[in-house]
Amino acid sequence: MSKKINFTDVTLRDGQQSLTATRMTTPQALKVLKKIDQAGFHRMELWGGATLDSCIRFLNEDPWERLEIFAQVLGGGQKIQALLRGQNLFAYQPYPDDLVIAFIKQAITSGVGVMRIFDALNDWRNLQTSILAVKAYGGIAEGAISYTVSPVHTTDYFVDFAKKLVEEGVDAIAIKDMAGLLHPRDAVELVGRLVNELPVPIALHTHATTGVSLFNAVIAMQAGIDSIDTAITPFAGGPSHNPIEVLIVFAEEMGMEHGLDKALILDIQKDLFEIAEELKSFNPYHGTYFRPVHYDDVDRTMVKEIISCAVNPTEEAIQRGMKLSRQLLDSLNYPPSDDSLFDSQIPGGMLTNLQNQLKQMGQLDKMEQIMLEIPSVRKDVGYVPLVTPTSQIVGSQATFNVLSGQRYSFVSNEFKMILRGEFGQTPAPCNPELVAQALLEGEVPMRYRVASYLHPILEDSVDLPFIHDQKDLLLHHLLGQNADDFMKAREETSVSQPAFA
Repeated sequence: MSKKINFTDVTLRDGQQSLTATRMTTPQALKVLKKIDQAGFHRMELWGGATLDSCIRFLNEDPWERLEIFAQVLGGGQKIQALLRGQNLFAYQPYPDDLVIAFIKQAITSGVGVMRIFDALNDWRNLQTSILAVKAYGGIAEGAISYTVSPVHTTDYFVDFAKKLVEEGVDAIAIKDMAGLLHPRDAVELVGRLVNELPVPIALHTHATTGVSLFNAVIAMQAGIDSIDTAITPFAGGPSHNPIEVLIVFAEEMGMEHGLDKALILDIQKDLFEIAEELKSFNPYHGTYFRPVHYDDVDRTMVKEIISCAVNPTEEAIQRGMKLSRQLLDSLNYPPSDDSLFDSQIPGGMLTNLQNQLKQMGQLDKMEQIMLEIPSVRKDVGYVPLVTPTSQIVGSQATFNVLSGQRYSFVSNEFKMILRGEFGQTPAPCNPELVAQALLEGEVPMRYRVASYLHPILEDSVDLPFIHDQKDLLLHHLLGQNADDFMKAREETSVSQPAFA
């Protein structure tokens, strides 16, 4: 009997976040949501990550309403997956336990069935409360490893971290390779050990930015991984994820059941090209890359050779498999890979946003310098993995350093928070000179679990006329002024609407 491989669709969350700066609206998503469900995907990642912030700041949408509409259309939230930043929730700093618990309770009530939980520093203490809350309120808790490369991040490090999360009660483990940094030779060992040494399902989440994700997916399927994150063209490839249209061909050639409706996926692809056209101003690859991809367009001779490289992954075979995988995606007009990201380690969504921001500032010519500065800044803060919020914090500090012409002439408050230990324990010690610069006289870096320093906030009264229920209150505490501005505008619009009998 052939083995089943599960595919999770991330088109409507991480796919559009990585390629179009999270600007897809709820009505646009609803054009394809039901079809994606009917296509047979194992799960659909639809919420979390940057979507809450973007709904409020850019789309004038209520993120709770988005989630509840999705759950209603799908007949429940069993297949809805959301991405949670551990103690940081869906925002950019640690929050007290009472807010974390209340937010998770509401998310599950509103429609989240599976919560993928990660911490930017891989500090397991920042995941404890989230894991407990998800399971207490009936959700599936998937613990994620924030994958990165540094002198301290070894395979043993990641396997031990995964085992710790299993001890803490997670139902599954995800390898979260947010910048496509997992080299295939390391994937062979890491995926193999996780599959063989852990008693829970293993998922692979990896971006196509560096051109190794496709071969890593084949290696993972060969090793017996349970599920792989994918996206549908034209929200796949480049800074996004492996295209499902290509992975289906690999699964079939490997004799694996995937349970997907191939014809329906091509129908969805057609709809997504129309949506991509509507979002073209946010996509730096629009007009140059992406075209409709049919399964017959995928060179099966090349596919078979790539599979053979994964079956016997010698160093020579790995190099060959990487080269062929890149050639295959290039032949289908996906955005080209960028080897420089192995050094800068910038995740897909951050890369797109940084390009857009520098373009608006008229400083796009500084992009290369900033890419070179990011690894140095990252080393200064203990080799933190670059994933929200650390990716934005390190990227912003590197940008300040380059644009000012003098390193650390200005240090952001968020960067100082990392140095003080306010986000958790860094993988390696921070630059002591920068730590001294960040700390006040007599102050010492935090030692204990971050949330133990934070006071509960939900018992404090909040008397604001635009807050009407618990969901509004949670947004107020999570997203601050941006949420307040959104709710005020919503209130004014509601008041100004004429009443009809």
